[in-house]
Amino acid sequence: MTSLSPVWSDLDRLVPHTWERVFDQRTMDLIHQIGKELQHRSATETIVPSTEYVFRALDVDPSDVRVLIVGQDPYPTPGHAMGLSFSLPKDTRPLPQSAKNILAELHSDIGLTTGNDFDLTPWAKQGVLLLNRHLTTSAHAPGAHASLGWEEISDSLVRGLVSLNSNFVAILWGRHAQKLSPLLSDVPVIESAHPSPLSARRGFFGSRPFSRANNELVRMGMAPIDWSLG
Repeated sequence: MTSLSPVWSDLDRLVPHTWERVFDQRTMDLIHQIGKELQHRSATETIVPSTEYVFRALDVDPSDVRVLIVGQDPYPTPGHAMGLSFSLPKDTRPLPQSAKNILAELHSDIGLTTGNDFDLTPWAKQGVLLLNRHLTTSAHAPGAHASLGWEEISDSLVRGLVSLNSNFVAILWGRHAQKLSPLLSDVPVIESAHPSPLSARRGFFGSRPFSRANNELVRMGMAPIDWSLG
């Protein structure tokens, strides 16, 4: 028998326990309010990702975060969003252009050639926190949930993370992600355009985020990230 996904109105209960110390009560209350609104919208919308994946990025313990990568929205195509920004389930075909552009920059930056999959779980397992500014959207409608309060949640998350662990590097892709920069204090920040096809040629290509992040980690006395996906 297939287990049922949690309901949206229980969203605040799905925050991993290791991150409860990061969020104050006001933030937890806001997550609960967002969940109630999503429960209402679910009657007429297909919401992505499904409930059990909304906080998947937070499977990384805050004390283990070495790199923070921030994007904007989950993929709006049903079946694509998996709770890790930019990541796609194995065997997703065709890859969205944003993923193709990241793969191209991986090759240009560090000479890494990967296969046709873009499941970024190997990065997450090394302490890469793959966060979107908005953790849900409506299928086929990018930015549909931008007004629900998700940016306030991600603001609170980053402030709390910095207070617990500032020994990481932040990679901010796009203007929505870059709004977090003032909250990052002394954390090294690497900013560029978003890898989407609309903006990748306006500063994402050639930004070398992967080698720059590893250089910062080594400078801080930490091991670099293995950016391969095998």
